[in-house]
Amino acid sequence: MNNLKMKITMPNGDIKEHAQGINGLEIAKSISERLAREAVGIIVNGNRQDLSTPINTDATIKILTFDDEEGKDVFWHSSAHLMAAAIEKLYPGTKFGIGPSIENGFYYDIELPDEQKLGLEELPKIEAKMKELSEEKSDYNRIELSWDEAVEHFKKIGDNYKLELLEGLQGDEISFYKQGDFVDLCRGTHLPNTSMIKYFKLTSVAGAYWRGDSSRNMMTRVYGISFPKKKMLEDYLKMLEEAEKRDHKKLGKELELFMITPAIGAGLPVWLPKGAFIRRKLENFIKEELLKRGYVEVITPHIGNLDLYRTSGHYPYYSDSQYDPIKVEDEEYLLKPMNCPHHHQIYLSKPHSYRDLPLRLAEFGTVYRYEQSGELSGLSRVRGFTQDDAHIYCTQGQLKDEIKSTVELTQLVFKTFGMPVTTRLSFRDEEEGKYAGDMEKWELAQKVLKEVADEINLDYTIALGEASFYGPKIDFIVRDAIGRKWQLGTVQVDYVMPERFGLEYIGADNQKHTPVIIHRAPFGSLERFMSILIEHYAGNFPFWISPVQVSILPISDKQFEYAQKVYSRLTERGFRATIDLRSEKVNRKIAESEQQKIPFALILGQKEEDEGTVSVREHLKGNIGTHLLEELMERFDELNKVVVKE
Repeated sequence: MNNLKMKITMPNGDIKEHAQGINGLEIAKSISERLAREAVGIIVNGNRQDLSTPINTDATIKILTFDDEEGKDVFWHSSAHLMAAAIEKLYPGTKFGIGPSIENGFYYDIELPDEQKLGLEELPKIEAKMKELSEEKSDYNRIELSWDEAVEHFKKIGDNYKLELLEGLQGDEISFYKQGDFVDLCRGTHLPNTSMIKYFKLTSVAGAYWRGDSSRNMMTRVYGISFPKKKMLEDYLKMLEEAEKRDHKKLGKELELFMITPAIGAGLPVWLPKGAFIRRKLENFIKEELLKRGYVEVITPHIGNLDLYRTSGHYPYYSDSQYDPIKVEDEEYLLKPMNCPHHHQIYLSKPHSYRDLPLRLAEFGTVYRYEQSGELSGLSRVRGFTQDDAHIYCTQGQLKDEIKSTVELTQLVFKTFGMPVTTRLSFRDEEEGKYAGDMEKWELAQKVLKEVADEINLDYTIALGEASFYGPKIDFIVRDAIGRKWQLGTVQVDYVMPERFGLEYIGADNQKHTPVIIHRAPFGSLERFMSILIEHYAGNFPFWISPVQVSILPISDKQFEYAQKVYSRLTERGFRATIDLRSEKVNRKIAESEQQKIPFALILGQKEEDEGTVSVREHLKGNIGTHLLEELMERFDELNKVVVKE
């Protein structure tokens, strides 16, 4: 440390002077001992680095704790290294692939020596070794090497996975991190030492192809989660228990909503009657809103000429996630990966004037993406899914109002179902070759999106590098029942496709102009939305969307005729009812109605028949008394209305 002073600007704008060479941990200590205990990393002039790294110039900083998203990333990535060190101790000779932090926790891809296998039963042993290593309080030390030195290190230990990673790092600064005896190729950032990782749980083991390539080696992927406080871990594990009860794959089977069978194909869901009913209710809900907003519906085929997707750019840009082309005579076709190129052809089918705009084309269009089998998961990640897609063709002057309208529609969806949602402006980064189109148009699109977001007081974050290759977008991120984030609704501005497809309209000046396109999908994918909806409600759907709203349960066969009359009155009024005419005891019928999560059960005995009433049980609440059927149906009428939650 020397006596030269530098200015350190804190997140709140305060400026403090510190001696050159001070590090993040020392700055944290100068603020409070508590912050020093909780600090996990630091951001210096926008770059994240270790707390031990000296700061030698004036800087704007932010001390990271576990409360910050980037702080969680540091904590979980360091935990992955601790787990890897434990595995190496227990299974000497293990080779390591990658070990990143993820949305909830971390994982490491490994290859055990001598074809050994690692299953769930081995996880407690690894946890015990992690605890032992954590208590050693080993520092995470950054080591910088030349590329040649790094290659020599991994050749010596025979880790071909790391050697392959190094092939893509020639010319870059090569850094390793070492804690205790464990050394790993890593950019960082890491915790000060292992003792901060006290509360952790290894959650699962899975297979994963090296670098996601199904033609490569199958590795073992070990998942885990860690927290700085015991209660955080306990709360998370309780949430996992609750999530297991809500798992849409489990409930989808129990409630007979959908099925996925190898006979049809992995990742290709089949909607069963009850699930199909809910899906149609969702579609009709949106269709009614679209009608109010001036959309027209179109239907396009499930395949298209390969040249269509070459023109749009989807084929070269996303070829890895598409199925191989289908040869038909002397042409090639592709399973439709996106709906938009088809809609652009509809626009091109006739000339347009500025008076025709905005033109709003909507479709529930099914698209197909190649997902590796290891990535498939129920309805949340599939190979064939339906988007509530629409494309708005408008003038530059109409653009802002159209964006505002699409954002309002998307917000309406999430408010209706009471889903927790955050908003992200997904902009481009500077990566070469990642984006199509003119930079000036990109700047304009991003400017317009940000202005709209500010004008409607949208609470948002900006994510560089998350834009599509043809335009920036507003993404709506929903948290599911266990806190995972899913991108569902989206609103995107596109100046690229109109030029690629030569879209035009005649303006008021009688000259040709190029329209702007807005891509929007409030649900995003109906399959993914449904997976989250099932878990959000734990299968206890609101009355208006429940496939069966009322179960009619006669106590004995003497009430069968009365049950039929009640059924007829309910169905004539438009309610969805079912009668259980089995000779089972009524308590068994009630239990099964509860298991099927039917909102109301009407129990009919001799007393109810004599008085012309029904005894009512409400799902999850139990007996709510005896009611006249007409009065009860008035309540059902109210429950059948869609209520938007503010």
